Amino acid sequence: MKKTALTFALLACAGMPPAQARETGFLDRSITFEGQTYAYQVCVPRDYDPDRQWPVILFLHGAGERGSNGTSPTQEGLGTALRLWPERWPAICVFPQAPEETVWQGPQARLAMATLAAAEKEFSTDPRRVYLTGISMGGNGAWYLGFHHPELFAALVPICGFLEVDSRSYPLFTPPGIDDPYAEVASHIKDLPIWVVHGDADSVVPVEQSRRMVAALKKAGAEVRYVELPGVDHGSWHPGYADEELPRWLFSKGR
Repeated sequence: MKKTALTFALLACAGMPPAQARETGFLDRSITFEGQTYAYQVCVPRDYDPDRQWPVILFLHGAGERGSNGTSPTQEGLGTALRLWPERWPAICVFPQAPEETVWQGPQARLAMATLAAAEKEFSTDPRRVYLTGISMGGNGAWYLGFHHPELFAALVPICGFLEVDSRSYPLFTPPGIDDPYAEVASHIKDLPIWVVHGDADSVVPVEQSRRMVAALKKAGAEVRYVELPGVDHGSWHPGYADEELPRWLFSKGR
């Protein structure tokens, strides 16, 4: 039956906006943070219902998606998976963007957290199921945010991440004087479920970065899954997010 103007009026009087008025898909948003305005995107499931609480995924992009347009972070990694298999990812997905020449540490890490908070305020989300994932530079950011805020997340998914690659561009964020930074990070996040992905032929971030982190996590008693992809170079996020088991595992975790 076609909805008439009277139908819409009755819905409005009942406090029920027409279903098609709800925004879903990739949505443009902006946030003012520490005196500057930053564009970002949020992806909202097609069947989003504000009467239920939804899981939230914070995605940290890689170095190639830095900028200010707000859309580039959705073009690699999780954004691609959402477009190909939206039914696998029934969550509010948040895509902040780091400016050129910055990394997901310090001010940009705080920007990511502020963007996450803005999305949680706008949409109906489940505080017990907030997940963190990132690729390459974003994998470094996932270790960083997990290290500093382990109490906020229900699970971590770093893909081709690292602690030590380029100390000038990506400072080691563990306290000075620590003999083993991998063990130090592991000690902070050992209570979090963690899924790590890395290609063994990665020519940008050596696979040893993930191997060392996984070994430290296992030694600390963490629940960690490690997927090492034979013959895969740096773009391990493509097969990583294509794995149907990953979202099933992720959404089974809660705080």
